[in-house]
Amino acid sequence: MARDKDADRSVRGKQGHQLGPEAKDPTRAVVIVPVLTRQPRGDEETSRPRLTRSADARHDEAVGLASAIDLNPVHTAVVTVADPRPATLLGSGKVAEFADIVKERKAELVIVDHPLTPVQQRNLEKELNAKVLDRTGLILEIFGERARTKEGTLQVELAHLNYQKGRLVRSWTHLERQRGGAGFLGGPGETQIESDRRILQDKITKLKHELETVRRTRDLHRAKRKKVPFPVVAIVGYTNAGKSTLFNRLTGAGVLAEDMLFATLDPTLRRVRLPHGTPVILSDTVGFISDLPTHLVAAFRATLEEVVEADLVLHLRDISDPDTAAQAEDVERILADLGVDAADATRVVEVWNKIDLLDEGNRERLLAEGASGKAPPIAISAVTGEGLDTLKALIETRVSGELETMTVTLSPAQLGQVDWLYRNGDVVSRADNEDGSVTLSLTATHSARQEIESRLHRKNGS
Repeated sequence: MARDKDADRSVRGKQGHQLGPEAKDPTRAVVIVPVLTRQPRGDEETSRPRLTRSADARHDEAVGLASAIDLNPVHTAVVTVADPRPATLLGSGKVAEFADIVKERKAELVIVDHPLTPVQQRNLEKELNAKVLDRTGLILEIFGERARTKEGTLQVELAHLNYQKGRLVRSWTHLERQRGGAGFLGGPGETQIESDRRILQDKITKLKHELETVRRTRDLHRAKRKKVPFPVVAIVGYTNAGKSTLFNRLTGAGVLAEDMLFATLDPTLRRVRLPHGTPVILSDTVGFISDLPTHLVAAFRATLEEVVEADLVLHLRDISDPDTAAQAEDVERILADLGVDAADATRVVEVWNKIDLLDEGNRERLLAEGASGKAPPIAISAVTGEGLDTLKALIETRVSGELETMTVTLSPAQLGQVDWLYRNGDVVSRADNEDGSVTLSLTATHSARQEIESRLHRKNGS
Protein backbone atom coordinates (compact mmCIF):
# COMPACT_ATOMS: atom_id res chain seq x y z
CA MET A 1 0.00 0.00 0.00
CA ALA A 2 1.75 3.12 -1.21
CA ARG A 3 0.81 6.75 -0.85
CA ASP A 4 2.33 9.51 -2.94
CA LYS A 5 2.67 13.12 -1.96
CA ASP A 6 4.01 15.65 -4.43
CA ALA A 7 6.54 18.10 -3.13
CA ASP A 8 4.78 21.48 -2.98
CA ARG A 9 6.71 24.47 -1.67
CA SER A 10 3.51 26.26 -0.74
CA VAL A 11 2.34 23.44 1.52
CA ARG A 12 1.96 24.44 5.14
CA GLY A 13 3.86 22.06 7.37
CA LYS A 14 2.28 20.36 10.35
CA GLN A 15 3.93 22.82 12.69
CA GLY A 16 2.32 25.72 10.82
CA HIS A 17 5.45 26.96 9.06
CA GLN A 18 4.86 28.41 5.60
CA LEU A 19 7.27 26.90 3.14
CA GLY A 20 7.37 29.66 0.53
CA PRO A 21 9.55 29.84 -2.57
CA GLU A 22 12.24 31.73 -0.67
CA ALA A 23 12.29 29.29 2.27
CA LYS A 24 14.80 26.46 2.36
CA ASP A 25 13.25 23.31 0.91
CA PRO A 26 12.66 20.63 3.55
CA THR A 27 14.50 17.33 3.13
CA ARG A 28 12.65 15.04 0.72
CA ALA A 29 11.98 11.72 2.42
CA VAL A 30 10.51 8.32 1.59
CA VAL A 31 8.71 6.75 4.56
CA ILE A 32 8.48 2.94 4.71
CA VAL A 33 6.32 1.23 7.34
CA PRO A 34 7.14 -2.50 7.54
CA VAL A 35 4.32 -4.62 9.03
CA LEU A 36 5.60 -7.98 10.24
CA THR A 37 2.98 -10.70 9.85
CA ARG A 38 4.25 -12.65 12.86
CA GLN A 39 2.35 -11.61 15.97
CA PRO A 40 4.51 -9.99 18.68
CA ARG A 41 5.08 -12.01 21.81
CA GLY A 42 2.82 -11.35 24.75
CA ASP A 43 3.86 -10.21 28.20
CA GLU A 44 5.97 -13.01 29.70
CA GLU A 45 4.56 -12.45 33.19
CA THR A 46 0.87 -12.22 32.31
CA SER A 47 0.92 -14.21 29.02
CA ARG A 48 -1.36 -11.46 27.71
CA PRO A 49 -1.04 -10.98 23.95
CA ARG A 50 0.33 -7.59 23.05
CA LEU A 51 -2.13 -5.33 21.24
CA THR A 52 -1.22 -4.57 17.66
CA ARG A 53 -1.90 -1.34 15.81
CA SER A 54 -3.63 -1.04 12.48
CA ALA A 55 -1.43 -0.43 9.45
CA ASP A 56 -3.14 2.93 8.88
CA ALA A 57 -2.42 4.05 12.45
CA ARG A 58 1.24 3.05 12.17
CA HIS A 59 1.46 4.84 8.82
CA ASP A 60 -0.05 8.04 10.21
CA GLU A 61 2.25 7.96 13.24
CA ALA A 62 5.34 7.46 11.05
CA VAL A 63 4.34 10.39 8.83
CA GLY A 64 3.67 12.44 11.97
CA LEU A 65 7.16 11.67 13.27
CA ALA A 66 8.68 12.74 9.97
CA SER A 67 6.61 15.94 9.90
CA ALA A 68 7.66 16.73 13.48
CA ILE A 69 11.10 17.75 12.17
CA ASP A 70 9.87 19.36 8.96
CA LEU A 71 10.73 16.54 6.59
CA ASN A 72 8.80 16.38 3.33
CA PRO A 73 7.43 12.83 2.85
CA VAL A 74 7.29 12.63 -0.96
CA HIS A 75 6.32 8.95 -0.91
CA THR A 76 4.98 6.73 1.88
CA ALA A 77 4.27 3.00 1.84
CA VAL A 78 3.09 0.24 4.15
CA VAL A 79 4.93 -3.00 3.36
CA THR A 80 3.92 -6.44 4.63
CA VAL A 81 6.99 -8.45 5.67
CA ALA A 82 6.38 -12.19 6.05
CA ASP A 83 10.04 -13.18 6.25
CA PRO A 84 12.37 -10.45 7.64
CA ARG A 85 15.74 -10.59 5.87
CA PRO A 86 18.81 -10.38 8.15
CA ALA A 87 20.65 -8.27 5.56
CA THR A 88 18.00 -5.70 4.60
CA LEU A 89 14.79 -6.54 6.57
CA LEU A 90 12.83 -6.15 3.29
CA GLY A 91 12.93 -8.56 0.37
CA SER A 92 15.25 -7.85 -2.56
CA GLY A 93 12.33 -7.05 -4.86
CA LYS A 94 10.96 -4.40 -2.52
CA VAL A 95 14.43 -2.94 -1.99
CA ALA A 96 14.88 -2.58 -5.76
CA GLU A 97 11.41 -1.03 -6.04
CA PHE A 98 12.18 1.56 -3.40
CA ALA A 99 15.57 2.31 -5.00
CA ASP A 100 13.68 3.34 -8.15
CA ILE A 101 11.24 5.45 -6.12
CA VAL A 102 14.08 7.21 -4.28
CA LYS A 103 15.75 8.04 -7.59
CA GLU A 104 12.50 9.12 -9.27
CA ARG A 105 11.39 11.28 -6.35
CA LYS A 106 14.88 12.67 -5.77
CA ALA A 107 14.65 11.72 -2.11
CA GLU A 108 17.65 12.34 0.13
CA LEU A 109 16.42 10.32 3.12
CA VAL A 110 14.62 7.02 3.67
CA ILE A 111 12.83 6.45 6.97
CA VAL A 112 12.10 2.86 7.98
CA ASP A 113 9.55 2.78 10.79
CA HIS A 114 11.13 -0.25 12.43
CA PRO A 115 14.34 -0.91 14.38
CA LEU A 116 17.21 -1.74 12.04
CA THR A 117 20.44 -3.50 12.88
CA PRO A 118 23.65 -1.65 11.93
CA VAL A 119 24.20 -4.11 9.06
CA GLN A 120 20.66 -3.66 7.74
CA GLN A 121 21.02 0.12 7.85
CA ARG A 122 24.36 0.02 6.01
CA ASN A 123 23.08 -2.39 3.34
CA LEU A 124 19.92 -0.37 2.72
CA GLU A 125 21.95 2.81 2.33
CA LYS A 126 24.06 1.09 -0.32
CA GLU A 127 21.07 -0.34 -2.19
CA LEU A 128 18.88 2.78 -1.99
CA ASN A 129 21.73 5.26 -2.51
CA ALA A 130 20.31 7.51 0.23
CA LYS A 131 20.72 8.06 3.94
CA VAL A 132 18.57 5.65 5.98
CA LEU A 133 17.09 6.32 9.43
CA ASP A 134 15.22 3.71 11.43
CA ARG A 135 12.51 4.48 14.01
CA THR A 136 15.03 4.88 16.84
CA GLY A 137 17.22 7.27 14.83
CA LEU A 138 14.21 9.37 13.83
CA ILE A 139 13.00 9.70 17.42
CA LEU A 140 16.50 10.73 18.46
CA GLU A 141 16.55 13.40 15.74
CA ILE A 142 13.23 14.77 17.00
CA PHE A 143 14.44 14.78 20.60
CA GLY A 144 17.61 16.55 19.50
CA GLU A 145 15.53 19.38 18.01
CA ARG A 146 13.12 19.59 20.95
CA ALA A 147 15.65 19.71 23.82
CA ARG A 148 15.88 23.21 25.27
CA THR A 149 17.38 22.84 28.74
CA LYS A 150 20.93 21.74 29.50
CA GLU A 151 19.59 18.54 31.06
CA GLY A 152 17.48 17.67 28.02
CA THR A 153 20.41 18.35 25.67
CA LEU A 154 22.72 16.11 27.72
CA GLN A 155 20.17 13.30 27.80
CA VAL A 156 19.59 13.41 24.04
CA GLU A 157 23.32 13.53 23.33
CA LEU A 158 23.96 10.53 25.57
CA ALA A 159 21.22 8.49 23.89
CA HIS A 160 22.51 9.53 20.46
CA LEU A 161 26.08 8.47 21.26
CA ASN A 162 24.92 5.08 22.56
CA TYR A 163 22.91 4.60 19.37
CA GLN A 164 25.80 5.76 17.18
CA LYS A 165 28.29 3.54 18.98
CA GLY A 166 26.61 0.40 17.65
CA ARG A 167 26.62 1.73 14.10
CA LEU A 168 30.37 2.07 13.56
CA VAL A 169 30.29 -0.88 11.21
CA ARG A 170 32.91 0.18 8.66
CA SER A 171 36.62 -0.33 9.22
CA TRP A 172 38.57 2.30 7.30
CA THR A 173 41.81 0.41 6.77
CA HIS A 174 43.37 3.28 4.83
CA LEU A 175 43.27 5.27 8.07
CA GLU A 176 45.02 2.64 10.20
CA ARG A 177 47.71 3.95 12.48
CA GLN A 178 51.30 2.78 12.24
CA ARG A 179 51.85 -0.95 12.42
CA GLY A 180 52.42 -2.44 15.82
CA GLY A 181 54.39 -5.43 17.08
CA ALA A 182 57.99 -6.43 16.47
CA GLY A 183 59.75 -7.14 13.19
CA PHE A 184 57.79 -7.73 9.98
CA LEU A 185 55.03 -9.80 11.57
CA GLY A 186 53.43 -7.01 13.55
CA GLY A 187 49.77 -6.50 12.65
CA PRO A 188 48.14 -3.15 11.96
CA GLY A 189 47.81 -0.76 14.85
CA GLU A 190 44.60 0.84 16.06
CA THR A 191 42.10 1.15 13.21
CA GLN A 192 40.00 4.27 12.68
CA ILE A 193 36.87 2.45 13.85
CA GLU A 194 38.57 1.50 17.12
CA SER A 195 39.72 5.08 17.56
CA ASP A 196 36.19 6.36 16.93
CA ARG A 197 34.73 3.90 19.43
CA ARG A 198 37.23 5.00 22.05
CA ILE A 199 36.41 8.67 21.43
CA LEU A 200 32.67 7.92 21.65
CA GLN A 201 33.14 5.97 24.88
CA ASP A 202 35.10 8.88 26.38
CA LYS A 203 32.27 11.26 25.45
CA ILE A 204 29.67 8.86 26.90
CA THR A 205 31.59 8.62 30.18
CA LYS A 206 31.86 12.41 30.38
CA LEU A 207 28.14 12.89 29.67
CA LYS A 208 27.22 10.33 32.32
CA HIS A 209 29.24 12.30 34.87
CA GLU A 210 27.49 15.53 33.85
CA LEU A 211 24.07 13.88 34.05
CA GLU A 212 24.93 12.51 37.48
CA THR A 213 25.55 16.10 38.57
CA VAL A 214 22.14 17.06 37.13
CA ARG A 215 20.54 14.13 38.97
CA ARG A 216 22.06 15.22 42.27
CA THR A 217 20.76 18.76 41.68
CA ARG A 218 17.29 17.33 40.98
CA ASP A 219 17.51 15.31 44.21
CA LEU A 220 18.32 18.49 46.13
CA HIS A 221 15.35 20.31 44.57
CA ARG A 222 13.13 17.34 45.34
CA ALA A 223 14.35 17.27 48.95
CA LYS A 224 13.55 20.99 49.31
CA ARG A 225 10.04 20.38 47.96
CA LYS A 226 9.53 17.60 50.50
CA LYS A 227 10.43 19.99 53.32
CA VAL A 228 7.51 22.11 52.13
CA PRO A 229 5.09 19.17 51.89
CA PHE A 230 3.45 19.86 48.53
CA PRO A 231 2.19 16.66 46.87
CA VAL A 232 3.55 16.05 43.35
CA VAL A 233 1.11 15.12 40.56
CA ALA A 234 2.72 13.92 37.29
CA ILE A 235 0.93 13.84 33.94
CA VAL A 236 2.02 10.95 31.70
CA GLY A 237 0.64 9.59 28.46
CA TYR A 238 1.27 8.70 24.85
CA THR A 239 2.75 11.52 22.81
CA ASN A 240 0.13 13.94 21.48
CA ALA A 241 -2.46 12.82 24.07
CA GLY A 242 -2.89 16.45 25.19
CA LYS A 243 -0.66 16.53 28.28
CA SER A 244 0.66 20.06 27.71
CA THR A 245 -2.83 21.38 26.90
CA LEU A 246 -4.12 19.94 30.18
CA PHE A 247 -1.07 21.27 32.04
CA ASN A 248 -1.67 24.77 30.64
CA ARG A 249 -5.37 24.58 31.46
CA LEU A 250 -4.73 23.64 35.10
CA THR A 251 -1.78 25.96 35.73
CA GLY A 252 -2.12 28.87 33.30
CA ALA A 253 1.43 28.14 32.11
CA GLY A 254 2.54 28.79 28.54
CA VAL A 255 4.03 25.38 27.72
CA LEU A 256 4.16 24.65 23.98
CA ALA A 257 1.05 22.64 23.07
CA GLU A 258 0.59 21.76 19.41
CA ASP A 259 -0.92 18.96 17.35
CA MET A 260 2.55 17.53 16.90
CA LEU A 261 4.39 14.46 18.17
CA PHE A 262 6.85 15.26 20.99
CA ALA A 263 5.92 18.95 21.17
CA THR A 264 7.19 18.86 24.77
CA LEU A 265 10.48 17.26 25.77
CA ASP A 266 11.83 19.01 28.85
CA PRO A 267 9.78 18.53 32.04
CA THR A 268 7.95 21.53 33.49
CA LEU A 269 6.76 21.93 37.08
CA ARG A 270 4.25 24.47 38.39
CA ARG A 271 2.48 24.98 41.70
CA VAL A 272 -1.32 24.76 41.54
CA ARG A 273 -3.91 25.54 44.21
CA LEU A 274 -6.89 23.17 44.06
CA PRO A 275 -10.53 24.22 44.74
CA HIS A 276 -10.36 23.74 48.54
CA GLY A 277 -6.96 25.35 48.88
CA THR A 278 -4.68 22.31 48.64
CA PRO A 279 -1.39 23.29 46.94
CA VAL A 280 0.20 20.67 44.64
CA ILE A 281 3.15 20.57 42.26
CA LEU A 282 2.01 19.58 38.74
CA SER A 283 4.62 18.02 36.44
CA ASP A 284 4.36 17.80 32.64
CA THR A 285 6.58 15.02 31.26
CA VAL A 286 7.87 13.84 27.89
CA GLY A 287 5.35 11.84 25.86
CA PHE A 288 5.74 8.08 25.57
CA ILE A 289 5.61 6.19 22.29
CA SER A 290 5.56 2.55 21.18
CA ASP A 291 8.93 0.85 20.85
CA LEU A 292 10.65 3.69 22.69
CA PRO A 293 14.37 2.81 22.59
CA THR A 294 15.56 1.31 25.87
CA HIS A 295 18.72 3.42 25.97
CA LEU A 296 16.55 6.50 25.43
CA VAL A 297 14.44 5.56 28.46
CA ALA A 298 17.67 5.04 30.41
CA ALA A 299 19.02 8.43 29.33
CA PHE A 300 15.82 10.16 30.40
CA ARG A 301 15.62 8.40 33.74
CA ALA A 302 16.62 11.62 35.53
CA THR A 303 13.59 13.33 34.00
CA LEU A 304 11.28 10.36 34.51
CA GLU A 305 12.23 10.22 38.19
CA GLU A 306 9.60 12.95 38.59
CA VAL A 307 7.07 10.26 37.68
CA VAL A 308 8.62 7.68 40.01
CA GLU A 309 8.61 10.12 42.94
CA ALA A 310 5.12 11.52 42.24
CA ASP A 311 2.40 11.09 44.86
CA LEU A 312 -0.22 10.76 42.11
CA VAL A 313 0.15 9.89 38.40
CA LEU A 314 -2.43 10.99 35.83
CA HIS A 315 -2.38 8.62 32.87
CA LEU A 316 -3.82 10.78 30.09
CA ARG A 317 -5.31 8.94 27.11
CA ASP A 318 -6.51 10.31 23.78
CA ILE A 319 -9.81 8.44 23.87
CA SER A 320 -10.71 9.62 20.36
CA ASP A 321 -7.77 7.72 18.83
CA PRO A 322 -8.77 4.31 17.36
CA ASP A 323 -5.57 2.82 18.82
CA THR A 324 -6.05 4.24 22.32
CA ALA A 325 -5.99 0.77 23.93
CA ALA A 326 -2.64 -0.12 22.32
CA GLN A 327 -1.24 3.30 23.28
CA ALA A 328 -2.37 2.80 26.89
CA GLU A 329 -0.62 -0.58 26.95
CA ASP A 330 2.64 1.01 25.75
CA VAL A 331 2.43 3.66 28.49
CA GLU A 332 1.69 1.03 31.14
CA ARG A 333 4.68 -1.01 29.97
CA ILE A 334 7.05 1.95 30.31
CA LEU A 335 5.57 2.83 33.72
CA ALA A 336 6.21 -0.76 34.80
CA ASP A 337 9.85 -0.39 33.67
CA LEU A 338 10.04 2.66 35.96
CA GLY A 339 8.56 0.71 38.88
CA VAL A 340 5.09 2.29 38.73
CA ASP A 341 2.14 -0.13 38.74
CA ALA A 342 -0.53 1.31 36.43
CA ALA A 343 -3.10 -1.02 38.02
CA ASP A 344 -2.63 0.65 41.42
CA ALA A 345 -5.78 2.81 41.48
CA THR A 346 -4.61 4.61 44.64
CA ARG A 347 -1.55 5.96 42.81
CA VAL A 348 -2.51 6.06 39.11
CA VAL A 349 -5.65 7.76 37.78
CA GLU A 350 -6.73 7.12 34.21
CA VAL A 351 -7.97 10.27 32.47
CA TRP A 352 -9.77 10.12 29.13
CA ASN A 353 -9.04 13.25 27.13
CA LYS A 354 -10.58 14.64 23.91
CA ILE A 355 -14.10 13.39 24.61
CA ASP A 356 -15.32 16.47 22.71
CA LEU A 357 -14.10 14.75 19.52
CA LEU A 358 -16.41 11.74 20.00
CA ASP A 359 -19.87 11.51 18.52
CA GLU A 360 -22.73 11.05 20.98
CA GLY A 361 -23.10 7.29 20.42
CA ASN A 362 -19.41 6.43 20.92
CA ARG A 363 -19.18 8.81 23.84
CA GLU A 364 -22.04 7.17 25.75
CA ARG A 365 -20.73 3.68 24.97
CA LEU A 366 -17.18 4.43 26.13
CA LEU A 367 -18.32 6.20 29.29
CA ALA A 368 -20.59 3.25 30.12
CA GLU A 369 -17.68 0.83 29.62
CA GLY A 370 -15.41 2.97 31.78
CA ALA A 371 -17.98 3.31 34.57
CA SER A 372 -18.28 -0.48 34.79
CA GLY A 373 -14.63 -0.86 35.79
CA LYS A 374 -13.19 -1.03 39.30
CA ALA A 375 -11.64 2.44 38.99
CA PRO A 376 -13.78 4.50 36.59
CA PRO A 377 -11.70 6.91 34.47
CA ILE A 378 -12.28 10.65 34.50
CA ALA A 379 -13.56 11.90 31.14
CA ILE A 380 -12.39 15.39 30.19
CA SER A 381 -11.67 17.76 27.36
CA ALA A 382 -8.54 19.80 28.02
CA VAL A 383 -9.56 22.15 25.20
CA THR A 384 -13.15 22.93 26.27
CA GLY A 385 -12.62 22.45 30.01
CA GLU A 386 -15.32 19.79 30.33
CA GLY A 387 -14.75 17.49 33.31
CA LEU A 388 -11.83 19.48 34.76
CA ASP A 389 -13.73 20.36 37.95
CA THR A 390 -14.31 16.65 38.56
CA LEU A 391 -10.64 15.92 37.87
CA LYS A 392 -9.40 18.62 40.26
CA ALA A 393 -11.78 17.40 42.97
CA LEU A 394 -10.48 13.84 42.55
CA ILE A 395 -6.85 14.99 42.70
CA GLU A 396 -7.57 16.90 45.89
CA THR A 397 -9.31 13.90 47.45
CA ARG A 398 -6.43 11.57 46.56
CA VAL A 399 -3.66 13.79 47.89
CA SER A 400 -5.45 15.35 50.88
CA GLY A 401 -8.27 13.00 51.85
CA GLU A 402 -12.05 13.23 51.70
CA LEU A 403 -13.83 16.49 52.49
CA GLU A 404 -14.88 16.89 56.12
CA THR A 405 -17.26 19.34 57.76
CA MET A 406 -16.08 21.23 60.83
CA THR A 407 -16.99 24.20 62.96
CA VAL A 408 -14.37 26.48 64.53
CA THR A 409 -14.69 29.45 66.82
CA LEU A 410 -11.91 32.03 66.65
CA SER A 411 -11.23 34.28 69.59
CA PRO A 412 -10.47 37.98 68.94
CA ALA A 413 -6.77 37.12 69.21
CA GLN A 414 -7.14 34.50 66.45
CA LEU A 415 -8.96 36.63 63.87
CA GLY A 416 -5.78 36.82 61.83
CA GLN A 417 -6.49 33.22 60.82
CA VAL A 418 -9.83 34.04 59.14
CA ASP A 419 -8.28 34.86 55.76
CA TRP A 420 -6.23 31.64 55.80
CA LEU A 421 -9.37 29.61 56.59
CA TYR A 422 -11.23 31.15 53.66
CA ARG A 423 -8.33 30.27 51.34
CA ASN A 424 -7.87 26.70 52.58
CA GLY A 425 -11.47 25.66 53.18
CA ASP A 426 -14.95 26.17 51.81
CA VAL A 427 -16.74 28.41 54.36
CA VAL A 428 -20.44 27.55 54.49
CA SER A 429 -21.56 30.04 57.17
CA ARG A 430 -20.13 32.69 59.43
CA ALA A 431 -21.45 34.12 62.70
CA ASP A 432 -19.92 37.19 64.38
CA ASN A 433 -20.45 36.80 68.14
CA GLU A 434 -21.03 39.56 70.68
CA ASP A 435 -17.76 38.89 72.50
CA GLY A 436 -15.81 39.62 69.28
CA SER A 437 -15.22 35.99 68.40
CA VAL A 438 -16.17 34.48 65.03
CA THR A 439 -17.75 31.04 64.43
CA LEU A 440 -17.18 29.48 61.00
CA SER A 441 -18.75 26.34 59.54
CA LEU A 442 -16.63 25.00 56.68
CA THR A 443 -15.70 21.97 54.64
CA ALA A 444 -12.04 21.11 54.22
CA THR A 445 -9.89 18.18 53.18
CA HIS A 446 -8.63 15.85 55.88
CA SER A 447 -5.09 17.24 55.68
CA ALA A 448 -6.43 20.83 55.75
CA ARG A 449 -8.49 20.00 58.85
CA GLN A 450 -5.37 18.72 60.60
CA GLU A 451 -3.51 21.92 59.64
CA ILE A 452 -6.42 24.08 60.91
CA GLU A 453 -6.51 22.28 64.25
CA SER A 454 -2.72 22.55 64.54
CA ARG A 455 -2.77 26.30 63.81
CA LEU A 456 -5.54 27.02 66.31
CA HIS A 457 -3.85 24.88 68.94
CA ARG A 458 -0.53 26.72 68.43
CA LYS A 459 -2.37 30.02 68.68
CA ASN A 460 -4.11 28.96 71.88
CA GLY A 461 -0.83 27.71 73.31
CA SER A 462 0.78 31.05 72.73
